[in-house]
Amino acid sequence: MTSPFSITLQPGGKWSARIGKGKSITLTAAGDGANLSALLYDAFHPSERYNMPDSLKAQHTAFYTAGHVLMSDQGRVLASVTEDTVGWHDPLGGYTNRVGTDSKYGSTSYQQERNAWHRSGEENLVVELYRHNLTPRDLSTPVNFFSKVICELDGSMRYIPQETAGRSVALRTEMDVLMVFSNTPNPLNPSKDYPESAVTICVADAAPVLEDDLCVNHCGENRRAFENTWNAYALMRGAN
Repeated sequence: MTSPFSITLQPGGKWSARIGKGKSITLTAAGDGANLSALLYDAFHPSERYNMPDSLKAQHTAFYTAGHVLMSDQGRVLASVTEDTVGWHDPLGGYTNRVGTDSKYGSTSYQQERNAWHRSGEENLVVELYRHNLTPRDLSTPVNFFSKVICELDGSMRYIPQETAGRSVALRTEMDVLMVFSNTPNPLNPSKDYPESAVTICVADAAPVLEDDLCVNHCGENRRAFENTWNAYALMRGAN
């Protein structure tokens, strides 16, 4: 067993790390209006990464909650959503950019406001990708934890406010993953106020995956993705 690790991202904050297989990552929002954007990659072969279309199609969903998994483009499970007191997490809304942030919240800069300036999701994610020898070409659609976005019958998407203060979601890593986080607004949130909710990330050892596991048994596609993942790691067992 390893000691738990915890870090708190203030509004506009960012963080990334390689996190080993079999860890539990608990995300907890301090206030309402939270939005934590997350990208996931195979920790040591980042050309394999989270695939939003396949994850949603395989699980017949347009949002994530307990029981859902985040699949890679190789049909494996990067992480599972094992617990959730929020109920709805957005996989569709994307991330904010500099133009949209300045337009909605007013133009700010580090030179004038220092750490109080309004960061965008795109800028934060790119900075963290560079730390791991990745580039803006490696950006993809993130999971926006704590945000609810619904799809209307006409194909448009609408942000729905939900209470997030004190609520949490837990992910279990099924592979060694590189996770990149940005505590920046959901681009579909119509509020003109830059969100002020901090989010705490706590990493600890996860409990073993049992035969009756909620995520494994959520649907047949999930089980097949888990089997692909287990088989890949079985072939690596004992390798130098």
